[in-house]
Amino acid sequence: MKPSIPKGTRDFSPMEMAKRNYIFDTIKQVYQLYGFQQIETPAMETLQTLMGKYGEEGDKLLFKVLNSGDFISKVSDEELQDRNALHLAAKLCEKGLRYDLTVPFARYVVMHRDELQLPFKRYQMQPVWRADRPQKGRYREFWQFDGDIVGSDSLLNEVELMQIVDTVFTRFGVRVQIKINNRKILTGIAEVIGAADKIVDITVAIDKLDKIGLDNVNQELREDGLSEEQIAKLQPIITLEGTNEQKLDTIADVLKDSEIGLKGVDEIRSILSALCPVDCGTSAVLHNEIQLDLTLARGLNYYTGAIFEVKALDVQIGSITGGGRYDNLTGIFGMPGISGVGISFGVDRIFDVLNALDCYPKDAVVGTQLLFINFGEKETAYCLPAVAKARQAGIRTEIYPDSAKMKKQMSYANAKQIPFVAMAGENEMAEGKLNLKNMITGEQQLVTIEELIASIK
Repeated sequence: MKPSIPKGTRDFSPMEMAKRNYIFDTIKQVYQLYGFQQIETPAMETLQTLMGKYGEEGDKLLFKVLNSGDFISKVSDEELQDRNALHLAAKLCEKGLRYDLTVPFARYVVMHRDELQLPFKRYQMQPVWRADRPQKGRYREFWQFDGDIVGSDSLLNEVELMQIVDTVFTRFGVRVQIKINNRKILTGIAEVIGAADKIVDITVAIDKLDKIGLDNVNQELREDGLSEEQIAKLQPIITLEGTNEQKLDTIADVLKDSEIGLKGVDEIRSILSALCPVDCGTSAVLHNEIQLDLTLARGLNYYTGAIFEVKALDVQIGSITGGGRYDNLTGIFGMPGISGVGISFGVDRIFDVLNALDCYPKDAVVGTQLLFINFGEKETAYCLPAVAKARQAGIRTEIYPDSAKMKKQMSYANAKQIPFVAMAGENEMAEGKLNLKNMITGEQQLVTIEELIASIK
């Protein structure tokens, strides 16, 4: 029988891994520039840690791990005959695969509180698992790359996260638009129109403006139970246009009677003024545009302040990075009052964007740079010191292990896209030199090992 892998999982080829490592390394270097430190948490967490943190739907999507040993012995015949899947899972499984990196991070902060220097800046890149129905772009195993700052309420943290996002995509050579909003503004809107319990419905409807148009958004709001008066009050918000500054003035006017709403407006103003100083006309800090977008809602039950989302401008794809401020990360584990703000880079989508735009630098995806041809024992003995010197000089170098036909060895170099091939036969050995072939231009030259290293580097 032909082997296979579980649905919703993938193998990554050497070329794909080279590209993914380029993405990971770039993001990692930028996080480190800002003083973030890396942590890792186990693939498995206790179900006690995971359950009830993602809502009812999320609980169903948790991969549960059977207890080791004779796990069936704790279950009665009656329970087995009842076939109640949830009840049985609770008896048979104490652990599950992590669903995201945020809940494990919250658990980590609570468990290591005494060792942590607050504010604590962490980044974490690891796979997560969801028992979802696999479809295009949606996998059961995928990677997340998160960065969070906990233990500080300062808006400077939001500013730095926006700079990190901007720097990462500038290094990738991808043009993006950074969208920003604030949960307090959304709460204020619902409060002002007298529909505080409808905040989720309102934002879900507004979020569809681009896709279904204004009339359909208003119709959806009617179906959600909003009155004509409430919908009328929402119109300046839904059809908001102009610069960030003009939008904020409009919102501040609509929210003049909402304390929480105006606090959200002030927070956004502070972040934008730090990122886009008015006196210089254009953004002095960011390479990419940052735009206030009131249709941006993101997981509403979770965020409490600023929320962000990043869209690629030159490729049609969903959000490629997102995040926001949450006031009570660790409250789920009985340790209230630790505020945090974080972002998550969508590695799989960024991979697709860089592929579509062909943005990978050549040296990021090239593996071996130099291959030594194997003509036999005597020639290999002559080449081995040169192989060692090339590697010491930082050149990624291979020597073909068998003295196979020249054509086979050259085919190997071509298949692996190795740009240089070195060989030494009797003539080269007599002169103490090597024959270096550039596989791209076809040019050959007789060189010493020092000259070989210099011409490759």
